[in-house]
Amino acid sequence: MQATSPLSTTSLHSEPSRLSKLLRRAWHENAALTLTGLAMLPVILSAVIGLIVDHQLITGVPAWIKPLKFAISISIYCFTFVYLLTFVRGHRRLVSGIGMTTGISLLVEMILVTLQVVRGTTSHFNLSTPFDSLVFRLMGGSIGFLFTAAIVLAVVLLRQRLADRAWDWALRFSVIAALVGMAVACLMLIPTPAQLATSSAGIMGAHNVGVPDGGPGLPILGWSTVGGDLRIPHFVGLHGLQALLIVGWFVNMTRSWLAMRQRVTLVIIVGVGYLSLIALLTWQALRGQSIIHPDALTLSAFGILGAATFAAVVLTLMHKVSIQPQW
Repeated sequence: MQATSPLSTTSLHSEPSRLSKLLRRAWHENAALTLTGLAMLPVILSAVIGLIVDHQLITGVPAWIKPLKFAISISIYCFTFVYLLTFVRGHRRLVSGIGMTTGISLLVEMILVTLQVVRGTTSHFNLSTPFDSLVFRLMGGSIGFLFTAAIVLAVVLLRQRLADRAWDWALRFSVIAALVGMAVACLMLIPTPAQLATSSAGIMGAHNVGVPDGGPGLPILGWSTVGGDLRIPHFVGLHGLQALLIVGWFVNMTRSWLAMRQRVTLVIIVGVGYLSLIALLTWQALRGQSIIHPDALTLSAFGILGAATFAAVVLTLMHKVSIQPQW
């Protein structure tokens, strides 16, 4: 048999063909989510070009940073959601509806964010003109539909039972973490004392706590370095959708030497720890404390959470449980 070169035509085209196959499967599973995820790619490119050629600032940061971050996050969210929907047994119409609602909601959100950047103004919390107020309310409505779709998916996943119970729990915790992350955003809608005192300012709500939006922040992310920032628990919660699926995948790799009960316990420990992390980050932000300047109380809380989670994982791994043979 003739040896195949690593640089053969088959090898060169294997990755593109695999990607095409995955995209076809994603399209077959839910066209709306797949289309929205793919639509973010030209938005990402446009935002990068915008950062290079357009130097305008909005609330003190480059205008096109926000569309870039939103487009990347939305694309990842869409394809992760498609993947999640493949594990729903039955309920095909419901699955289609969840995907359609999620895809359209995120597409509307992206269009409105980009529109406001083109207009040279903020999209969130902006009530300065009737049009800006309409845009913000439309964004709120789209997020409401997105949140509802995620709740429905969470309920379906909680009710069903897969053969691999550890993976079952990873799916559940991933969606629950995303829901908690979305819920944190509601805290941003609360007007600050300064906004209540000056109702004519046209801005109601803020990302930051204790300091105005648009001050010093971490590079790219923009999270405040001088005050609390609710975008941090919001981000960590939303991307728990991916993080906890990765945890489930790693735990699944231990099936040859860990019993099912241990694997389930590990996923639950990490899932509860992750939700606790979101809660601690929210608590820190609401106290007006920067992520890079935690006080002794905050450090103690994070230390206790980390130690408790680590200890629980170690005890689970040390516990001897016989593995049932899988035929």
